Amino acid sequence: MTTGVRRRMGVEERRQQLIGVALELFGHRSPEEVSIDEIAAAAGISRPLVYHYFPGKQSLYEAALRRAADELASRFVEPREGPVGARLLRVMGRFFDFVEEHGPGFAALMRGGPACPSGAARPAGAVSATHTVIDGVRQAAYDHVMAHLGVRGRPPARLDLVVRSWVALAESTALIWLDGRRVPRAELERQLVHNFGALVAVSAAYDEEMAGFVAGMLADEPADGPFGDLVGRLVTLVAGTPAVPAQALR
Repeated sequence: MTTGVRRRMGVEERRQQLIGVALELFGHRSPEEVSIDEIAAAAGISRPLVYHYFPGKQSLYEAALRRAADELASRFVEPREGPVGARLLRVMGRFFDFVEEHGPGFAALMRGGPACPSGAARPAGAVSATHTVIDGVRQAAYDHVMAHLGVRGRPPARLDLVVRSWVALAESTALIWLDGRRVPRAELERQLVHNFGALVAVSAAYDEEMAGFVAGMLADEPADGPFGDLVGRLVTLVAGTPAVPAQALR
């Protein structure tokens, strides 16, 4: 039976509660639209008490941002077992789970944080802290993908470019998708894995080292996996396309 007596929280427990409440609010609305009063009300405490734990909304936002970034980075964690294509497809599924769960918050995170009222510039320290968090997410995603590819140490220059480009593509694709969601999510997840396959294949056409890497990556890929599906789609596309004279391509 509830007595109606509110349990007193310790300092760290209260901080974590406020971060969680802020993350929930920032996840459904743009951070600049969320007030300290709303955060206090959702946490069941007074406005002055919020300021007891955080100097202001920016510091609370940055704490929520770090938690969101840690959670987003964790979506790229995947057991290094089985074909790479299937692994990347599962990663994209969890990535878009996060995007759907925290739409406005994800957009604010990847666009560099909340806007300032009346177009005022954000403090340099706030910009730096936000960008550091975002860069950490991108680096974590890059590191996980490289681990799935079995790369240790310094990767080949072209592979480095491919993976960084693909991480940026996944990010920008998710941001665009949030504005209207006009492409079915499952198709988009598979398409992004296909994009990765296409990027490494094009790079392989220019470099022997990449060609060897791609051959090794595809060796264990099943015909019904994402990369096998990509090859099938391309063969069908090419077979149904009339030949174009070489001079027309110049």
